[in-house]
Amino acid sequence: MKRFMDHEELARDRRFKRANTRNQLLQSLPDDVDTIVRVFEQIAPRMRERVAGTALEAVFDDLGPGYPFLTASGGTQSRGERSNLQLRMQMHGIFVGELQALEAAGRTLWDFPDSPWEFKMNMARQCWDEARHVQIFEKLIDHAGGEVGEFPESTFLFETSCHDDPVLRVTGVNRCLEGLACDVFRSLIEYGKEVDDDILAQAADFVLADELTHVRFGSDWVKTFTKDDPERARRAKDFQRETDRAFAFGGRQIARTERLEAGFTEDELDELEGMELGGPKRETLVRAAEVLRDRHRARQRGEDVPPLAAADAS
Repeated sequence: MKRFMDHEELARDRRFKRANTRNQLLQSLPDDVDTIVRVFEQIAPRMRERVAGTALEAVFDDLGPGYPFLTASGGTQSRGERSNLQLRMQMHGIFVGELQALEAAGRTLWDFPDSPWEFKMNMARQCWDEARHVQIFEKLIDHAGGEVGEFPESTFLFETSCHDDPVLRVTGVNRCLEGLACDVFRSLIEYGKEVDDDILAQAADFVLADELTHVRFGSDWVKTFTKDDPERARRAKDFQRETDRAFAFGGRQIARTERLEAGFTEDELDELEGMELGGPKRETLVRAAEVLRDRHRARQRGEDVPPLAAADAS
């Protein structure tokens, strides 16, 4: 079996639609409504093609290319701010994230045959856990009234995390990707409690317990693999910063208690919370999305949409 599989080679059945989108575009944009509107109107045809045949096709047709910023499913939203569509999007996003985490752990077990036996056992344990998480979130998708494959899948998490150096692999997958999962599941537990959804809250709590173990695997093995090798330790730290920045676009709440339990230090968490992410602010994206929506709807009504500068001037 092939080692070091590319993200494009991940197999999926016919229910899934692949949309290979990454965060670099947003991170490269200035904090300027006009520029964001101009760029997203240029890429609108490609975005429409990506969502064709999914539940987001109708959303795009209603809101235009700025729809991602008007339908975000961030974990800090209150009951009144999260629609069923947003909940289904988040459940589906976590489901495919767990699927890719299973694949990443399996690849780590296979890609590094000369690694210590204890390391292989840890990765095998993680595969077992991730398979269970996939099943849990498949059921939570159904609980939310959705279905597998109704939203496009991005392989961004697998692509960003799966490095061909075992130190950077466990840094990307276990410390960064699984660390992000800790943040997401802590916020999901609180959301479930807020809306009196005990099934959602309890399921996320069960999964979070496993994620702590997975992050701890990364923390322990990075230390083991870089012992007496400060240059390799520095590369791991640099890769962690780079990967965290890619995952954290738009900001997030850090589950400090869980991350500390899993082997992060207070200094690491302070750095993560203060990380300069680049790109536009969230409120700028929302404002640009509103402009994109209004211009999109005007075109649908057959109205002449003025050049952007003229529209903004009015």
